[in-house]
Amino acid sequence: MKVLSAEEVSKHNKKDDVWVILHGKVYDLTKFLPEHPGGQKIILKYAGMDATKAFEPIHPPDIIDRFLPPEVCLGEIDKQSLAKQPKVESAEEKRLRIAHKNKPNLSEMYNSFDFESVAKNILSPAAWAYYSSGSDDEVTMRENHSAFHRIWLRPRVLVNVKDVDMSTTMLGTKTSMPLYITATALAKLGHPEGETVLTKACAKNNLIQMVPTLASCSFDEIVDAATPQQTQWLQLYVNSDRDVSKKFVEHAEKRGIKGLFITVDAPQLGRREKDMRQKYEDEAPDEIERSHTQVDRSSGAARAISSFIDPSLSWEDMKWFRSITKMPILLKGVQTAEDAVLAAKAGLQGVVLSNHGGRQLDFAPSAIEILAEVMDALRAEQLDKNFEVYVDGGIRRGSDIFKAIALGAKGVGIGRPALFAMSSYGVDGVDHLIKLFRDELEMVMRLMGAPTLKHITRNMVDISNIKAHVTNPTDYLAHHAYDQMLPRGKLSKL
Repeated sequence: MKVLSAEEVSKHNKKDDVWVILHGKVYDLTKFLPEHPGGQKIILKYAGMDATKAFEPIHPPDIIDRFLPPEVCLGEIDKQSLAKQPKVESAEEKRLRIAHKNKPNLSEMYNSFDFESVAKNILSPAAWAYYSSGSDDEVTMRENHSAFHRIWLRPRVLVNVKDVDMSTTMLGTKTSMPLYITATALAKLGHPEGETVLTKACAKNNLIQMVPTLASCSFDEIVDAATPQQTQWLQLYVNSDRDVSKKFVEHAEKRGIKGLFITVDAPQLGRREKDMRQKYEDEAPDEIERSHTQVDRSSGAARAISSFIDPSLSWEDMKWFRSITKMPILLKGVQTAEDAVLAAKAGLQGVVLSNHGGRQLDFAPSAIEILAEVMDALRAEQLDKNFEVYVDGGIRRGSDIFKAIALGAKGVGIGRPALFAMSSYGVDGVDHLIKLFRDELEMVMRLMGAPTLKHITRNMVDISNIKAHVTNPTDYLAHHAYDQMLPRGKLSKL
């Protein structure tokens, strides 16, 4: 293969003559420029330069080989000449480098909030805005966690809790605890290895990973990173081109995916204003390329990558989905008892009670708030057998997991906490986070007199206040006298 110098490549930096360097190879993208689904601006920004750093966080590595003819590859870059190119560190890059260098030791992370406080300092503004944003006034996003505070525990004593076993079975898979890492998009915004970091951490802890449609890594990269014994589920945004979704589902089943979770709470994207203030400049995920969809880069990452989602998806489509796969099918994003009952009547295998992490409809209820009424409605219709109910949103403590199990959930999903741990400390960070959840849950089970998950019952929690969407007046004297606990990232300057 021909070897090209960095100086030669740098000459081809105009709209009618565009070369870029990607993963050590030089590509002539001049003819492809008008056809790029993400628009011309992002390619022109790196014309004549090494675009690998910008390309890699979002783009699956095999995208060029799959979508462009081989002749666009002109040769390999001369690494010595590339190394001689001046590298200018921007002020933001310098800030992030120093923040990473000065972050606390992993051993100092005592809870999920510690990871969040560190991640806020070490993530780029665009990544933090995408990961942390909720819709509109972010009331539902905050309520997801606050709702757990309205559930009180009723401990039982004099129970033999010397040995605590929190293992369970979810969709037929034995797992170490009733926790899974749910689907979250664009993991490479936080870590260069993207979703595979979460894959490896799940493998270490015998947990299930839900693979997102809008992953930074390709689907096959994520599946290839799993161990042979590891179980993965697939989260699906239904494409307006149903043939695209059909091929994706069939491929996932062939690769051994054990559950299909269809997202149903996103016929239109919520207004995530923190994210909208950022201009999305990274490359588009795999699903966007499969759809040949235009990417709106004017209003943040979420809007840039979601334009292919089909708003016409309805109950009538469930029969079709059942016809194309033998995987268990669950609906992700159910927010009422009525829809949970309809899902069971449609022959589906379960639901995830979720409001998309508070990122869609503001003032939608939290999953934990509606869990009890969902279980009551299913039992009333005798639909609760062989129908699994999961919750996500707001899970930050082992006690939150306990409360969800007590109210009837089969398991719970975490999203943001895993992203923050991944972004801050990689695989070791996510592994540590999972151990914190496990230690907290074990402690709560022991103090509650519940040696196994089967011993966790509804009468162990008081939910009489769960529907009270009110706040007490602030007691300023007590508030200012209280020695506030701070997450680790706030205790010293990063």
